[in-house]
Amino acid sequence: MISKELKLSIKSYKDFPKEGIVFRDFLPVLQDPSLFRELIKAMSENKKWGDVEAIIAIDARGFLLGSAVAQRLNKPLIVAREPGKLPGKTIEKAYKLEYGTNSLSIQKECLDKYDSFGVIDDLLATGGTVNCIKEIMQPLKKEIKLLSVVIPSTEISLPSTVALSLTVILPPFAILNTATPSSKNSTTLRS
Repeated sequence: MISKELKLSIKSYKDFPKEGIVFRDFLPVLQDPSLFRELIKAMSENKKWGDVEAIIAIDARGFLLGSAVAQRLNKPLIVAREPGKLPGKTIEKAYKLEYGTNSLSIQKECLDKYDSFGVIDDLLATGGTVNCIKEIMQPLKKEIKLLSVVIPSTEISLPSTVALSLTVILPPFAILNTATPSSKNSTTLRS
C-alpha cells in the first residue's frame, strides 16, 4: 500500500514547459529517503521481475528509478538515451510524444546479452516510449515482459502492439487530491 505522503509528494506544474501541459514531477520523492525507499520497493514487487533478465531505464528520470530497482533486484541495467549520447554501435528509433516527436537509442552490445526485459520510466502518457523500445527489440527477437511506471496519465493508452505486464505505482492524477489539479484540456508530460 502506497502512503499518502508518497502520493502527495508528487508535484504538478500547470503550463510547463508550455501552455496546456501539466508537468508531473516526482523529484521531491528523492529528497526524502524513506519515501524514495517506499517507491523503489513498490516498483520492485511485481512477480514478473523474476521472468526478466535485464532492466531498461528510459532517459532521463527513468535512470534514477531504474538504477535503484536494478540494484534491489540484482538485475543488469541498460539505458535508453537520446541519440548521440551513447558510444559504440547503437540502435535508434523515433517515436511520437503527446506534444511532438523524439528518439531513443540503445547500445546494441547490451541487448545482445539478454532476451527478456523490464522497462522503467517515471510517467506513462501515450505509451510512445515503451512502444519505441518494443520496436527496437522486435527485429532482434527480444521481449519486453514488464513496464513499471510511477505516474500514469489520466487515461492509460498503451498501443495495441504493446502486450506486457504493467505496474503503476500511483493512481491517475485525476483522482488524486494534489495542490494543482489537472484541467480537462491538459496533457500529461514526461520529462
